[in-house]
Amino acid sequence: MKVVKLEDIIGTDQDVDDGNWVSRRLILKQDKMGYSVHDTIIRAGTETHIWYQNHLETVYCIEGEGEVETLSDNKIHPITADTLYALDKHDEHMLRATKDMRMICVFNPPLSGRETHDENGVYPVDDD
Repeated sequence: MKVVKLEDIIGTDQDVDDGNWVSRRLILKQDKMGYSVHDTIIRAGTETHIWYQNHLETVYCIEGEGEVETLSDNKIHPITADTLYALDKHDEHMLRATKDMRMICVFNPPLSGRETHDENGVYPVDDD
């Protein structure tokens, strides 16, 4: 069994800050669970282009507010506490926070830990 405390992740190499967001990676590929789990803060006033071509992601907002705009249809989905969204089609999207949003994110396949978005909003594939 694995038990992880957020306080033990903050300030380590599993605490990744990409400017618009900070992601505390709780469960990673090396944990061999088949997915990764992240506690992420999306900073208020930011807009982030994301397109997980190599991953599926489910996101549960536990604090804050903002919106997700799917770029295939320009549909805007309001996001507030107790809202979940699943990017089940590798949806290219814009994520905007009007208040800091705290999100619990699950990725399949799992991330290895230090990934940040490339110029297209993509996380690379970890072929290890």
